Amino acid sequence: MEDVVVVGAGPTGLWLAAELRLGGASVTVLEARPERDPHSKALTIHPRTLEIFDCRGVAEAFLAEGLRIPNGHFAGLPDRLDFSVLDTPYPFTLALLQARTEELLEARAEALGATIRRGCEVAGISSAGVELANGSEVEARYVVGCDGVHSTVRTSAGIEFPGTDATTWGWLGDVVLDAPPTRGIASTAGETGSLMIVPLPGGIHRLVGGDPATNQPRWPGELTLAELRATVWKIAGTDFGMRDPIWLSRFGDATRQATTYRSANVLLAGDAAHMHFPTGGVGMNVGLQDAHNLGWKLAAVATGRADETLLDTYHEERHPVGADLLEHTRAQTALITAYSRNGQALRAVLSGLIATAPDLSRELAERLSGLHVAYRTGRRVPNLEFPDGSTLFERLRLGKSVPVEAGVVRPDGHLA
Repeated sequence: MEDVVVVGAGPTGLWLAAELRLGGASVTVLEARPERDPHSKALTIHPRTLEIFDCRGVAEAFLAEGLRIPNGHFAGLPDRLDFSVLDTPYPFTLALLQARTEELLEARAEALGATIRRGCEVAGISSAGVELANGSEVEARYVVGCDGVHSTVRTSAGIEFPGTDATTWGWLGDVVLDAPPTRGIASTAGETGSLMIVPLPGGIHRLVGGDPATNQPRWPGELTLAELRATVWKIAGTDFGMRDPIWLSRFGDATRQATTYRSANVLLAGDAAHMHFPTGGVGMNVGLQDAHNLGWKLAAVATGRADETLLDTYHEERHPVGADLLEHTRAQTALITAYSRNGQALRAVLSGLIATAPDLSRELAERLSGLHVAYRTGRRVPNLEFPDGSTLFERLRLGKSVPVEAGVVRPDGHLA
């Protein structure tokens, strides 16, 4: 019997598996897909996530491959948030394909001794652990659902997932552009819609945006290249020579949050716990940070080093973070889809405030970056330097608590 079964081998599940192994717990990760999804929903790694990677000694692998972007956007407004003012060793976002992020996270989990089984569809929770679709069981003392917005674990555990259905739809296309923007990354927004273009490896560009035609609760149907071309032309006055689509997709603003992140020996993390419109590229990051909070706690309980009541603090600390995430993505969605003349005026005013009100810009940047998150004892402890030349992030790499002048820093970087 394993200490923990993690359902879902996305970024959240893989990081959780590594954290559990670092804390001495045995863990098996079950993934329904036989192979990793080649399509990368997420591209952005935010500063706090890079700090987390540094606290485990793996940041360099991501930094070596990712594209550093010194700012971020709030609701796609023209004036961007300056990340250089943030109190972090990583004052930038990092653009890296989710598929590659998963490869790096999986390598770490396996190096630490986690078992990862693909092609294993979970049908539900059983008295001994989880039951697979083929009728067999995988026994475990704890089950963690990292299996996305349609979580089988959450449903099987009877955890409610209240919220709102989609009222608007965005679209995404990974395509070849024969005439891409000269500056690489480009964005535009107006009454005809919004569009952001980001270069990807292999000569591909990602086009993501929305338009008034999809600002409705009804599902618009599968996206076609012809529709994408016509919509982009309407917004930008050109289709940038798009051809050879690799991936075309739509996504809605359905917004939901699990009522509890823990029910007895079942826990939820990432998209299984919270669902929202993908504004600002924060979703994967919040999932990784869920796992970082849960991993050391669950490992300590599973190995007998802590009482089960420690697991209650996971919900107490991370549920408010999820609620804040939903509030901010709702606000950004309202601004992104404000296609009317009045809406465009509102966007212009707020964009101007970002450019001229440093305190506002910094507050939004801290929220977007994940550095604003505070638990009962406050925000995460910054990367302190010690007399021997070492830093806090270096000392946290063993996954153990570190004494500092202000108290004891937990394995996840917050004061105990």
